[in-house]
Amino acid sequence: MISAEHAITRFRRDMAMGMAARALLLAGAVAGVFVSGMRVSNANTIGTIILTVVMVVWFLLSHRSARRSRQVADSTSLIAAGRFDEAEKEIEQVLTGFSLLKAVKLIGLHHLAMLRHAEKRYKDAAELCKTLLNQRLGAMANIARPTKLIMADALLETGDLQGAYAALSGLYAERLSLGEAMRLQVIQLDYMSRINAWEPMLASLATKVQLAEIMPAHASARAQALLALAARKAGRSDWEAWLRARAELLAESAQLCAERPVLAELWPLPETA
Repeated sequence: MISAEHAITRFRRDMAMGMAARALLLAGAVAGVFVSGMRVSNANTIGTIILTVVMVVWFLLSHRSARRSRQVADSTSLIAAGRFDEAEKEIEQVLTGFSLLKAVKLIGLHHLAMLRHAEKRYKDAAELCKTLLNQRLGAMANIARPTKLIMADALLETGDLQGAYAALSGLYAERLSLGEAMRLQVIQLDYMSRINAWEPMLASLATKVQLAEIMPAHASARAQALLALAARKAGRSDWEAWLRARAELLAESAQLCAERPVLAELWPLPETA
């Protein structure tokens, strides 16, 4: 298993090596064109050889990078299926192998963060996300939003409320996909429950409930349970009862309470004689 520290070190080294390789190939191409234009014997032939070598090396490295790209794409479905060992193997091959394409390494690190989060290794997931977000993403800027969501949730799990808030605050002004908006709501409700912001949790309640109802079952149950708790704290017993019943339809109350002990107020344990 590749550690977060080793993955980050290897990532930074390979990013530098990839940049150097691209610079060398570009310099070789420029040199080939320059030599071809020189008015000396065999200059055109030598220039053509240089350009051919550059093109062959570029093609071979690009082909290898494309293969790595397919590997890292496969890891997403493996993580979703809970096949963590197989995903680990695919991601490790991508991160430890050379790639000419910067995007392959960025996606590889992002998927490793996804894997560590799924494995509940939240500290590692947060460190990987921080490293990724410190990069110049360029054309890969679209992975910044899901990375921030992973980091915010991982920091919440480690008790870093300030760090979680910083990660979340950068998302409010961005245009999110439906999936990202659903995930943001769950994380936001979790964060607000930890700082006892019960009244703000109930703002636009109907909209939040509508969004919760189209989430995957367990995420929906957690979101509606947290809203039920906020309704209880705010004295809105009608909403509390309805939301608690909705959560009970989707997940076991014992599991919800085990994951978020604050929810035990909704389902107190029966008193023993």
